[in-house]
Amino acid sequence: MRTVPPRTQTQRSAVVAAAAALATTAVLVLPASAGAAETAPVGFGAGTAGGGSATPVTVSTLAAFKSAVTGNAAKVVRVNGLISLSGQVDIGSNTTVLGVGSASGFTGGGLRIKEETNVVVRNVNISKPVAPADGITVQESTRVWIDHNSFSADRTHDKDHYDGLLDINHGSDNVTVSWNTFKEHFKGSLVGHSDNNASEDTGRLKVTYHHNHFSNVHSRIPSLRFGTGHFYNNYVDGAETACHSRMGAQMLVENNVFRNTGVAVTTNRSSDADGYANLRGNDLGGASTEISRVGSFTSPPYGYTAESASSVVASVTSGAGAGKL
Repeated sequence: MRTVPPRTQTQRSAVVAAAAALATTAVLVLPASAGAAETAPVGFGAGTAGGGSATPVTVSTLAAFKSAVTGNAAKVVRVNGLISLSGQVDIGSNTTVLGVGSASGFTGGGLRIKEETNVVVRNVNISKPVAPADGITVQESTRVWIDHNSFSADRTHDKDHYDGLLDINHGSDNVTVSWNTFKEHFKGSLVGHSDNNASEDTGRLKVTYHHNHFSNVHSRIPSLRFGTGHFYNNYVDGAETACHSRMGAQMLVENNVFRNTGVAVTTNRSSDADGYANLRGNDLGGASTEISRVGSFTSPPYGYTAESASSVVASVTSGAGAGKL
């Protein structure tokens, strides 16, 4: 980890005062309710419709799935049953991937959305994506909605045996990650893959995470470089390090609940430059914070309602994951 030069007492006092002021700011309440995410995405991914009203096609084999999700025509692909993967399957633009019931999806690998736009993945189980495959990779893509899925691995293997559960990188933009569960993993969700990718990522990587449940995920909840992240109404239980803002990223962390977590939010670890973070309305549950720079991102450019942290655990545990639509 990079060693941070000691700050003077005056610098420390200024940072603490600014963070305290933001923490007591009134909760932002805007017109759209969280429930709107049941039928359309709230957040930076708003307007993503995938295949829309295209006639659904149901598949139950890997070959049929690969054939059904290729190309840019509007399509809705229903996955019936659990399909074993080695590596990743590429998903075309204007696609909705929708799991049937509560136990359908993929194991051993994952999905890749590369150089595409307008993609929805809902109600899918994705487990044990063996490296170098992520559970889902969003790369050089825009307008993506990842909703009501269940991601999982295990922590009995080495931390590099599986790759990320959900990684968003290479200048991707306008993504909403909502009502998912992420369980039993080391590396949760990486946004921006490298400190050296400023030219591609700066001004992009705008991602909203809301109403997700991270259970026994070690870190990257999320880890955000260069971009803009809104992390609200999530439930994090059992993390070493949760939200990590780095390389000038702006992160608003709002009305979340943290339990059994070492560091809820950090801005000064492991990168060449610190990130920025604003905190308000969170229930830290005893977790510490490391806020070296308080940022300017306080008002997301979309309508939403952040429910009180006091109701987040009940909402998320009852509503997040596959089988809850």
